[in-house]
Amino acid sequence: MSPLRVPPPVSYAPPLGALLRRYSAGSAVTCEPVDEGLLNRGYRLRTTRGRYFLKHHFDPETADPAAIVRQHRATRRLAELGVPVAPPLPARDGRTVAVVGGHAYALHPWIDGRHRHGGQLTPGQCARLGALLGAVHAGLERVMPAPVRTHSAPAESADPADTLTLIDALLGRVRRHRPADSFDALARRRLLERRTLLERHAGRRPPRGGAVGWVHGDFHPFNVLYRGSAPAAIVDWDRLGVQPRAEEAVRAAAIFFVRPSGTLDLPRVRSYARAYRRGAGATPAQLAAAVHRVWWERLNDFWMLRWHYERDDTRADSQFPATAALVVWWSREYDAVRAAFTG
Repeated sequence: MSPLRVPPPVSYAPPLGALLRRYSAGSAVTCEPVDEGLLNRGYRLRTTRGRYFLKHHFDPETADPAAIVRQHRATRRLAELGVPVAPPLPARDGRTVAVVGGHAYALHPWIDGRHRHGGQLTPGQCARLGALLGAVHAGLERVMPAPVRTHSAPAESADPADTLTLIDALLGRVRRHRPADSFDALARRRLLERRTLLERHAGRRPPRGGAVGWVHGDFHPFNVLYRGSAPAAIVDWDRLGVQPRAEEAVRAAAIFFVRPSGTLDLPRVRSYARAYRRGAGATPAQLAAAVHRVWWERLNDFWMLRWHYERDDTRADSQFPATAALVVWWSREYDAVRAAFTG
């Protein structure tokens, strides 16, 4: 589920002179925005001494310098364990976070690679992806402190009564939107459909989640870079935090392996999930519970429509058709989805 407090994109030029004076990285030659992703500002930077990725940490939920330092420390320790990551470069003073004009930045080595959706992966590569996430979870358990008591209780699942109220509010926004367009028609159809599904499944609200641990927090195709057939780096650790780990594995699969029609590629999911369970030491029962909680989360989640209608932010619109269709298909094929994650 994505936050609603991320500011819309704006034109912004990073203070390259002031930043590069803090590093032994030469002088800027070119600086180009990196377009991938919804929530970040990143730049492909070439200097007289090499190529870099400059990250501007601007999300108000994750831009706290102490939290960024924690992310940097985690990636450095994971790299020592052999996990493919791209830890930040230290400045001349040894720090990895540079604060200029009240904004936080980090400089990373540039990683040549490309993003690959699950449909582009062979069964063996799907297994490698699952093993990679398993290694991340197992590695974080080794390098991060034990979750503090305030993190020990997973969050309550969504209350269907609250969701039904939200559906009514969104339907009102759709009705009032002018000029009406094809997105409005799809949104209305999916909202009415979801209301019916929620009324049918209201008694299946899951309890609190399972055991929590440190997770990447945003594991999806735009945050895994491939070089050839192998993962070269896991990037964007802004959402590093404490959550039920098996749920991250299910959420990631629901993004990597969703087809444009809104169905999951279950054979690929099965290869991925088996390797994840081995790598993370997770049991089939833990994955089954995670499948149920993530299905319920998707059933009650409307962040894309809230972006569109509450903030007039259309960046996620292209994802909505497949994501909305997936909820319907998953509800119908619930047993088959669970079997793919547990078999």
